[in-house]
Amino acid sequence: MGLVYLAVTVAAAVGGFMIASNFVRRRLRFVDGVNNPVFPFAAGLIAAVVAWPVALLPIVTAVTAAVFGIGAGIGTASGVKALRRGDG
Repeated sequence: MGLVYLAVTVAAAVGGFMIASNFVRRRLRFVDGVNNPVFPFAAGLIAAVVAWPVALLPIVTAVTAAVFGIGAGIGTASGVKALRRGDG
């Protein structure tokens, strides 16, 4: 059963990263607030709080919700970096 928990947590991290990165590059490229250095931390915290109620499900834990928030924060930072490079 531990392998299932690990797979769900890894999927949440990768999914959070990809969703956040694509969202920043496609939808937020003209928003000036994205360049604020606090933005990735705020996005990760908001993603973790939104995912927290999902932790009531049997396979998803609070750690999974936190890892999803971390993945979303890192994905947001990656999307902002891509916008600064001009890869948007």
